[in-house]
Amino acid sequence: MPKNSKAVKRELDDDVTESVKDLLSNEDACDDSFKKSSLIVNNHEGAYLVPYLILLILIGIPLFFLELAVGQRIRRGSIGVWNYISPRLGGIGFASCVVCFFVALYYNVIISWSLFYFSQSFQQPLPWHECPLVKNKTTTYVVPECEKSSATTYYWYREALDISNSISEGGGLNWKMTLCLLAAWSIVCLAMIKGIQSSGKVMYFSSLFPYVVLICFLVRALLLKGSVDGIRHMFTPKLEIMLEAKVWREAATQVFFALGLGFGGVIAFSSYNKRDNNCHFDAVLVSFINFFTSVLATLVVFAVLGFKANIMNSKCVALNTNKIVALLGNGINGSLIPQHINLSQVSAEDYHLMIKGMKQEDYQKLGLDSCSIEDELNKRSGNYFVAMFDDYSATLPLLIVVILENVAIAWVYGIDKFFEDLKDMLGFTPYRFYYYMWKYITPILLLVLLASSLIQLIMTPPSYSAWIQEEAKEQKLGFPPWGIVVCISLVVMAIMPVPVVFSLRYFNIIDENTSSLSTVSYKKGRIIKESARPGEDDDTSLIQGKSPSEAPSPMPGNSIYRKQSGSGGPDVDTAPNGRYGIGYLMADMPDMPESDL
Repeated sequence: MPKNSKAVKRELDDDVTESVKDLLSNEDACDDSFKKSSLIVNNHEGAYLVPYLILLILIGIPLFFLELAVGQRIRRGSIGVWNYISPRLGGIGFASCVVCFFVALYYNVIISWSLFYFSQSFQQPLPWHECPLVKNKTTTYVVPECEKSSATTYYWYREALDISNSISEGGGLNWKMTLCLLAAWSIVCLAMIKGIQSSGKVMYFSSLFPYVVLICFLVRALLLKGSVDGIRHMFTPKLEIMLEAKVWREAATQVFFALGLGFGGVIAFSSYNKRDNNCHFDAVLVSFINFFTSVLATLVVFAVLGFKANIMNSKCVALNTNKIVALLGNGINGSLIPQHINLSQVSAEDYHLMIKGMKQEDYQKLGLDSCSIEDELNKRSGNYFVAMFDDYSATLPLLIVVILENVAIAWVYGIDKFFEDLKDMLGFTPYRFYYYMWKYITPILLLVLLASSLIQLIMTPPSYSAWIQEEAKEQKLGFPPWGIVVCISLVVMAIMPVPVVFSLRYFNIIDENTSSLSTVSYKKGRIIKESARPGEDDDTSLIQGKSPSEAPSPMPGNSIYRKQSGSGGPDVDTAPNGRYGIGYLMADMPDMPESDL
């Protein structure tokens, strides 16, 4: 585009506050708490936090900065950006969309769980406050499944999920959760039916309200008995756990989820930033805000888990005390029990004094449980199919997508050229740290994580935690053959767009010069025509390293704009769906790169 000519400009974020607000609203603290706390529980104590922080610095911040810079510079969305870098890599954007679809499927299930508990919380006492009683003609007794576990565990598995003993058992339709899932999708539909014309106001709410909720939950959780035990457990490191590849792989997964890497949302939001916006500052600020938000959310979860673990531990102590009393003189020496302990009311401290002289192997022989709070805190629960989607539909595909993004910029487009673009855009050259991270360290770390993931997938068959109703406890089970096929299919389906698009371009089935795969235009509100500043070249020319006359010009389709009557004037056009959106190409301005998906 010639200098000083008129160009169609997007409605840009006014300042850094708007940019950071948009990015923070893209990171959902409530969903993040589910993912992060689940990973910390699975990986035992605070050893998980150390790899998470290390990978946040070595992988998270560099790749977050890369996605912000690419979107801000090229002015396209998650499909158009990679098609623009190299048409053969256009499948990266489509793979991101497939991963987003899979994640949306099971995240909406999590939202439906929240809606169910919200709907049930308007009762006094709460329905999960105590175990239900079964009455017959002669006696009244506690439901055995609840008595063996706890009131909250029973309510979750039996009342909320009504879960079967394994993934192979269908168990019928859970109509309560089905209605909640319908409500969750209805909320999503209502939020999107008019596009994102009111997203500015919504983002103020969605970026601030989770903090209010989390702080309220934290204050309440800290008042519960045993909450300190849960928080202590969260921050207690076991350094030997850090040697396991699984911990590092899942820490990397959490970094991707926490920052939204590979989903395309970061690129889409950053494409609205001003051209000279300091996206490096945004990347560092949002990354650390997100880290502390994750810690805050996890504090809430572990404070409640500490309370629950103490309840379970008290029940375990009571059961074991009865067994010990029955075994006195017949398997257990009475001298082991200190004189001051009242066997009719044994506390957790007294119980551990009682068993202090016993060996670990004696527990199983005598039918005693260890009654450890740490053991209770290390347990995990969840719906089988949600666990399947969580483990296989996003984790591995997301890792591959992020690797391809890094390689596309650092090696296909060229890291030196990209640094020149950043200098022109930001007004300063980024730290050399990013040069070596993008070109060598980050892709190598990602490839190591990918290799370890594939090795573990081959060596360890996929499995899940099943709830056994008769025993009222979880048991690790392997997926049936059809389940393994589904797990593999989820990974293959998510990554399939990458080789498909590459093959179509490589064999010239689709011409590399056409952008038909990526020119899916969004509906956008105000499009402002303004003169380019003197000395400012077209964005595409700078990105491609060509003179303005050499830069390719996307071909516009049919006009899809209409004037909004009575608003604006001759220089303001309005898209059909309102005010905000992700980029249109004006039909009469063919030389400005549109913002694609």
